[in-house]
Amino acid sequence: MTDEKLRLGGMALRNGLLVHGPTHWAAAVRREDGTIAVGSGRKPRLRVADGVAGVRGVLRLAEAVVVLPLVKKGLPEARLPWQDAKVIGAIVAASAGGQIVRRVGAGRAGAEAMLAAISVVPSVVALRGGQVAEWHGVEHKSIAAYETDGEAADAAKEHDRCGSHLMAPMLAANLAGTALLRRVTSTPSPVAQGAVALASLGVAVEVFAWSERNKDTAAAKLLRRPGHELQRVLGTREPTEDQLEVGRAAMEEIVRAERSTS
Repeated sequence: MTDEKLRLGGMALRNGLLVHGPTHWAAAVRREDGTIAVGSGRKPRLRVADGVAGVRGVLRLAEAVVVLPLVKKGLPEARLPWQDAKVIGAIVAASAGGQIVRRVGAGRAGAEAMLAAISVVPSVVALRGGQVAEWHGVEHKSIAAYETDGEAADAAKEHDRCGSHLMAPMLAANLAGTALLRRVTSTPSPVAQGAVALASLGVAVEVFAWSERNKDTAAAKLLRRPGHELQRVLGTREPTEDQLEVGRAAMEEIVRAERSTS
């Protein structure tokens, strides 16, 4: 048993909060009858490239995706952010729009930027519909309260480890990688484009990690500014006390699950 703080991450659900610990996940949701349901379990761990910069971060993000079916199995009441007809429609529309831009705008300046803008449309729809933005605020405030031994209600709804901080470096890396790719070939294959996208994600994660390690530097603060503003303006809203109660239940469960194996 140890009092050392866990390193936690999270994900807003449509009706609650999912929290990631070092070895476990935990989630709490508000049922339709008003009660709170809680679940937890072990996380899959991909250790094949822990020491490889640019790859390790992509694998950590992959782990976060792989855990979602486990969450749905362990807590069937949980509703994922995209479990909504409008969000699914936005995903289909964004995919179709992306294909049109790739076909019509191939080789043209600005096409990749337009693709990047189209790709975030489903996320915007998910955040602005329902209560996902409030639950995103619950995520940040609950984790901040745990880290500082404070009250979630008093914590900021923006957090320095939010995935929104990946957006700016990922877009910049993708635009640079695509420009370089088009200098090599005017008609890059889907495989090459996918490789650029993965490499851009890897670069973004490494920039994210560097910013956290050097959080007090002017460069790190500048790198985090776009993500912070994205959270403030679009990604989060102030949650209610009922929602914060669900957040506290999720935090209690992740601490219990992690401590039970320590």
